[in-house]
Amino acid sequence: MIAITGGGTGGHLVIAKSIKEELNKQGIKPIFIGSTYGQDKAWFEDDNGWAEKYFFDTSGVVNKKGIKKLLSLANILKYSFKTKQIFKKHNITKVFSVGGYSAAPASFGAIMFNKPLFIHEQNAYMGKLNQLLKPFAKRVFNTFLYNDPYPIRNEFFTKARVRKEIQTIIFLGGSQGAKAINDFALQVAKTKKYKIIHQTGKRDYKRCEKFYKENKIEADYFDFSKNIVDKISVADFAISRAGASTLFELSANQIPTLFVPYPYAAGNHQYYNAKFLSDKNLAFLSLQNELNLDIFDEIKNIDIISQKLKEINSVNGAKFIVDEILKG
Repeated sequence: MIAITGGGTGGHLVIAKSIKEELNKQGIKPIFIGSTYGQDKAWFEDDNGWAEKYFFDTSGVVNKKGIKKLLSLANILKYSFKTKQIFKKHNITKVFSVGGYSAAPASFGAIMFNKPLFIHEQNAYMGKLNQLLKPFAKRVFNTFLYNDPYPIRNEFFTKARVRKEIQTIIFLGGSQGAKAINDFALQVAKTKKYKIIHQTGKRDYKRCEKFYKENKIEADYFDFSKNIVDKISVADFAISRAGASTLFELSANQIPTLFVPYPYAAGNHQYYNAKFLSDKNLAFLSLQNELNLDIFDEIKNIDIISQKLKEINSVNGAKFIVDEILKG
């Protein structure tokens, strides 16, 4: 039996979900060990693909100081010992971590109780927990460093196409939105040069809706969509944050992208994610305080970029990881 651990944010949890679904295809129901904080329960509490789910009352330590940091570490250690009972109950033989503070107890438990630990690091810059765990892991999966395939939904590949000119732009700031990208979307919309598809995020939806209505601009704007792959597929160009899952989804769909990294991401990892593609001349990169309409003068050769993006990732990334874990 396999335990999957980690989460906190969608970037971690989407990997946990993809590995769980691949295990389910192979007739295996893993257990999940996460946290009551973050998005873990919202993603998996009602998911029947798990044999069992555990949500510990643990939180991160990176941004804490003094006694609060010590208390958080002590709490993580307490739950690390608790995993011994969970591992025994479910006959856990391997632990797969997707990172994030949610992964700490079960990952430390794997080391303490001699269970092979496998780690997936989503980003070009390795998170602090994974840096700490790496020497003890049997295998670390990473697309940026080791060219492992990144696990994303096959629809991004099957609905891919080569873009040749920009007529429709999609703006992606994530489910919570990104004000800098939203502001730029409204600026671009005013020019009326392009059709606009705009994921505003929940926090900024009303403001953006008011703008489009007052300016009588027809746009496909929404706070969140479960069919984002279809929205991306009809666009010719994307302007997006640079979370790893988003980056590889866009690449799989072969859509040229201007990445605008979230400047406060841990270790500035979104910048390094985007730089991975921009250094290969397969993406455009701008800091959010440098966004302006002149940037469109620098966007060229999107047909060449679109064609080459299909080489960045390969299908069945989740299957590759699961197969490696099962044989490891």
